[in-house]
Amino acid sequence: MTTAPPERGRLRRLAIDTTPFRVARDFRLLWCGELVSQVGSQITLVALFVQVYRQTGSSAAVGLIGLVQLVPMAFVSIGLGPQIDLRDRRRLLQVAQFGLMFASILLFVGARMGNPPLALLYLAAAINAGFMSLAMPTRAAMIARIMPADLLPSAAALNQAMWNGAAVIGPALGGVVIAQLGLTWAYGIDVCSYFAALAAAFLVHSQIPVRADGAEAQRGVAAIREGLHYLKGKRVLQSTFTIDIVAMVFGMPRVVFPALAATQFHRGPEIVGWLLSAVAIGAFCGALGSGWVGAIRRQGLAIIIAVTVWGSAIVAFGLVGDNLGLALVALAVAGGADVISAVFRGSIQQRVVPDELRGRLTAFNILVVAGGPRLGDLEGGLVASAFSPTVSVVSGGLLCLAGVGVITLAVPRFARWRTGDPP
Repeated sequence: MTTAPPERGRLRRLAIDTTPFRVARDFRLLWCGELVSQVGSQITLVALFVQVYRQTGSSAAVGLIGLVQLVPMAFVSIGLGPQIDLRDRRRLLQVAQFGLMFASILLFVGARMGNPPLALLYLAAAINAGFMSLAMPTRAAMIARIMPADLLPSAAALNQAMWNGAAVIGPALGGVVIAQLGLTWAYGIDVCSYFAALAAAFLVHSQIPVRADGAEAQRGVAAIREGLHYLKGKRVLQSTFTIDIVAMVFGMPRVVFPALAATQFHRGPEIVGWLLSAVAIGAFCGALGSGWVGAIRRQGLAIIIAVTVWGSAIVAFGLVGDNLGLALVALAVAGGADVISAVFRGSIQQRVVPDELRGRLTAFNILVVAGGPRLGDLEGGLVASAFSPTVSVVSGGLLCLAGVGVITLAVPRFARWRTGDPP
């Protein structure tokens, strides 16, 4: 009897902290709207990969989606990132959500055509990437002002639970919808899901950033230069970006999932959804059990360990052959490690970056977080086409591990960094 209360206490410390829901109305709105929208976006991700692979039979063509998305992502993140620090963030979020809905409408129209030109699919993917690169940093910058500093790790964990929960439901549902009802239904569901995100964007309180020091905000190229100047010399902060680039460019094998589903597991679109969902299931479970992250002070070391586990799990996924059960387990382990890395990276960035620079540096972070997998799609698709999907997966995981080793040796302070230290 005497051991029961301490056990419950330990479980509570491990469970995700929901305090941000209780203290911030706007956070609840943004979180719920994004949850619905992300389910639709994940359905579209499966549909787009399946559609391009069906029309071309080429993993390289699927990987090209990443390249056409990377260009608008870079333009918006670098060119428009400073606007997040100058304009009403609520209005920017509304514009971004309308743009994302338009991209999904294009895909819906293309599916109705039956066999649309690839150019239309790539155009819709590019538009989606551009507006996503505006929506994500805008939302992140809003949350950073809404939430007290000590609750930022908890808010980051809740966001990870939301994104990964959607990434569990969306791909699994998308695979079934595509197999049973077709691509038109998949894209149509995504279009409808944006109404929830739009409602949240219109209901949150206005977010007009104000410089704490009263100085006039930089604009245009000067604003970009100001953000980059802040990063200069901050090796720990820089490392949070570079280690994620390494993990996503080399370690994210999603582009070969359609080929693996057909040639290795000998199944249809539903397996593509299962593989994508497996990563998200691990990440979702990792986020739900992230109550302990607030007690970790050596956050750089935690990131290094998490990305090492990610790369090792990806290598294991590539070596399991046609054993679908082991493949799903390996991907789930990778997803759990990835979400822990993301929580700590987000916590470091939100803690050390001042609010007047947060929009443009968050935009740069989104370019890394979202652009890395797009570069990974291109790299993985090309390697898979030149050799095989298995070679693409295993080599990517090994390169990820090598990259973590290089960063750890090049920036030893990253592993030693503690909360409160200079970045």
